[in-house]
Amino acid sequence: METMKAPLAQTREAPVHPLWLRITHWLNAFAALIMMFSGWRIYDASPVFRQIVIPPSITLGGWLGGALQWHFAAMWLLVFNGIVYLALNIASGRLISKFFPLSPRAVLRDLIAALRGKLSHADLRQYNAVQKLAYLVIVVDLIVLVLSGLAIWKSVQFPLLRELMGGYDNARIVHFCAMAVMAAFVVVHVAMVALVPRSLLTMLRGR
Repeated sequence: METMKAPLAQTREAPVHPLWLRITHWLNAFAALIMMFSGWRIYDASPVFRQIVIPPSITLGGWLGGALQWHFAAMWLLVFNGIVYLALNIASGRLISKFFPLSPRAVLRDLIAALRGKLSHADLRQYNAVQKLAYLVIVVDLIVLVLSGLAIWKSVQFPLLRELMGGYDNARIVHFCAMAVMAAFVVVHVAMVALVPRSLLTMLRGR
């Protein structure tokens, strides 16, 4: 009986989120928010869509030059920290174990349950299908943001990347749309954390 209790005790003591995950998560979040707010200031200097203007009060940088400095500084943090985040998720097996399997049926089932207020959050070790899809989408979205940003910033140096985006002007549209997806994710993510505050404590403490 004692030998059976020991593994169970160790399982209970194991952190929900390991330290490396918490560090890279918060660094990614910090870098992504800095890029979003400074990117809005850059966008206002030459809007992709003339009818859409970001209020200056919610942008970062003060002016175009300042916004560019913030944007590029956060870009390097996001790129290098994002590589570490993905590499550790893949190497540890967490990417497969946490986010797969995933099916449209499971997403629809959990989405309906969430809309009805019947989706359980009792076990924070397990992601529901909607969470799995959302986290996978934001990872892909951040990759698209970086690649489209490179196609805009270094258009001459990366002609193939620029053409894959459909040209310079289309790369700007892709970049803006990817930013909009990230902004929507942040809003929904913060709302979910407000509804389940234990998830924030878990990401801070690991347990």
